[in-house]
Amino acid sequence: MNQGGELFGDKARVEIERKFLLEGDAWRAGAEAVRVRQGFLAATERCTVRVRTVLGRGVMTIKGPTRGFSRHEFEYEIPVEDAEFLLEGFCVGPVIDKVRHRVSHAGLVWEIDVFEGENAGLVLAEVELDSEDQPVELPPWIGEEVTGDERYYNAYLSRHPHSTWGDAPPPE
Repeated sequence: MNQGGELFGDKARVEIERKFLLEGDAWRAGAEAVRVRQGFLAATERCTVRVRTVLGRGVMTIKGPTRGFSRHEFEYEIPVEDAEFLLEGFCVGPVIDKVRHRVSHAGLVWEIDVFEGENAGLVLAEVELDSEDQPVELPPWIGEEVTGDERYYNAYLSRHPHSTWGDAPPPE
């Protein structure tokens, strides 16, 4: 997560991220993998509130609306038992299960999410940047850019799983 922006006069955390579909699986060579379970306690136009378990930790994240490639993001560690309880009883839509792979390319770390469960078959790559105008050398396995397409946000996928899309994503 990157720093920047102003929110109520204080420095706010800003996530600057681009998101892509993938072509092929050449990215798998040398990828490090970790299982992630996440769900959404709220998902509105103003913010999303996510709870996640990863590597035996619980994390609560609040994200603001996306503007360009950026949005405010606040992340807090919570007891893993609390996170698991929230995932099982408080989330809107099904919990998202995925395996996140980290792959280095041209000085950047790409996070590739291979979705399971109701979102099985969907594979997305994300890269976090220091600025919106930062040059990015795309790896050869990158396909169509879907940055800003809300259908590929995890909050959307929790309410409209990939398995319900048929041959094409639902209309925006």
